[in-house]
Amino acid sequence: MSANGHLKHRRPSLKSSSNVLRKSLQHIETDPTHHLAGPFRPQTPLNAQFSPVGSPNDAAPWSVASEGLWADIKSNRWVVVPSSSFKILLIVFVLWSNWEVITPFVVPGLPNPFAPLLFISHPVPPSPTTLSTPEHPRYAKGYLDLVFIAYYIVFWSFFRQVVTLYLCRSIANFFGIKKEAKLARFGEQGYAMVYFAIMGAWGARIMSQLPTWWYRTEYFWIDYPHWEMTPELKRYYLMQAAYWCQQLIVLLLNLEKPRKDYYELVAHHFVTLWLIGWSYLINLTLIGNAVYVSMDIPDTFLAFSKLMNYIQYTRTKVVSYGVFIAVWTYFRHWLNLVILYSVWTEFDLMPETSKRWSPKDGVWLVWWMKYQVFTPILLLLFLNIFWYILMLRIGLRVLQSEEASKVGDERSDDEDDDEDD
Repeated sequence: MSANGHLKHRRPSLKSSSNVLRKSLQHIETDPTHHLAGPFRPQTPLNAQFSPVGSPNDAAPWSVASEGLWADIKSNRWVVVPSSSFKILLIVFVLWSNWEVITPFVVPGLPNPFAPLLFISHPVPPSPTTLSTPEHPRYAKGYLDLVFIAYYIVFWSFFRQVVTLYLCRSIANFFGIKKEAKLARFGEQGYAMVYFAIMGAWGARIMSQLPTWWYRTEYFWIDYPHWEMTPELKRYYLMQAAYWCQQLIVLLLNLEKPRKDYYELVAHHFVTLWLIGWSYLINLTLIGNAVYVSMDIPDTFLAFSKLMNYIQYTRTKVVSYGVFIAVWTYFRHWLNLVILYSVWTEFDLMPETSKRWSPKDGVWLVWWMKYQVFTPILLLLFLNIFWYILMLRIGLRVLQSEEASKVGDERSDDEDDDEDD
């Protein structure tokens, strides 16, 4: 065969590449263990969701029972044991309280070393050259922010387990969900809905107090660097960082039953933390807040739609899915395009004095940083488009298939126990 013949044989055609992508999508759509597709699949009927006696779940290695505070700390199980994470939080709070009460009588004016764990640090001293005033303080970033994040990693661990194990399980039991696998996934989606609803509303409230409300994108760049943060904006940013750190710790330490898309989730959490840390470091918190709002609000509706699929309220499930798609389209796609357009066309609105690399002055945005900011947001848009196509295909399959309910009825209890929806 000629050299050209070899090349022709080896070069993949557009049609073959399309077939590979289609098969990949179909595989994800039908995979009950995928973190996104699984919860949208037809569910086993509620009256068939009781775990059989002697189920492997009775001796799950991911138990949340405490082995003692010190043992849980050494084994890192405090992340999933709510009683231990609560004790850690309480110990720090008691130490801070005692210092506040006793020290003024012993050594007046001595700073409380436990305060940076509970409260944000690095206030900007009021002066004519800063935005900070006694009435409206401003904060800068600093190393003590890492201490704050560490404490609130413990807080999110406690809060997550309380919502998942107590609140969501009670709700799931009320709706007749009894199988351990379903209870665990229902709890995870319930916690996701609570978290993203709180942070989405909080992020929108903070944006309403900023010149960037509602996506007035020119103020992402005007008066840059925005290194003086309002107390609420700084607290919000660090709480987001703590949440994603906590989620990553749970995955990396295998403290929960692993998923088949484990590596995908780990990569997602790493990228998210990289974007959080980078935007915080280079004083792009205003655009960061806008991105957060565009992500957290639709994630609230995504989690709610998944919960309705678990509960199997057919009409509510269909309506919630439709609302979710509409919200996702606006926030994850339109607003993402708005942000991208701003980066590409409004980047030069910042002062000329800020277009340099000078960390000591809080400015980082030399000319090539425009592309560094644009690229990850563009990649995020592509990922959103991929998930968007997937979710539309899943929705159409489930809603239009007359056999959808039969598929759910015919799956065995054993199969359902092993699913990682």
